[in-house]
Amino acid sequence: MVTIEILTGINFKKWKQDLLFAMEMADVHTSLVMDKPVDLNDSSSDDDKLVHAAWMKSNRLCLLSLKRKIREHLKSGFPSYCTTKELLAAVAQRYRVSSNAEIRTILQELFNMTYNGSGGVRDYVIRMVDYQTKPKALNVSLSDAACIVH
Repeated sequence: MVTIEILTGINFKKWKQDLLFAMEMADVHTSLVMDKPVDLNDSSSDDDKLVHAAWMKSNRLCLLSLKRKIREHLKSGFPSYCTTKELLAAVAQRYRVSSNAEIRTILQELFNMTYNGSGGVRDYVIRMVDYQTKPKALNVSLSDAACIVH
């Protein structure tokens, strides 16, 4: 069972991860990974018709899931008739996460950490190492000496 949090405006990154994972697990992610197929005509093959039908079903289910997991007052301004990819791109544009804000939060967590006696020292050190490696993934270099001294 996959739970998707409701988008509140500040949880976009986790919301998007949960949504993409849920659509993948439900095997309705076709409209997220594939562009809309060309419209059908009289000369369309059976394969084209199957792909088109699968994409349309995927798009409909993904749109329903996506719209259900956004708070009502946040939905204004989004396109009403669009594909899932277009709507997800519009939501991402509105709630994109600033890498500077993310870096600031990570560094703040790292440098404000204190061992409070609950849990083991090993868990505390592992959490510190985790927070130290996160900036590297965002192309921010921290000197190991500064972190060790801290």
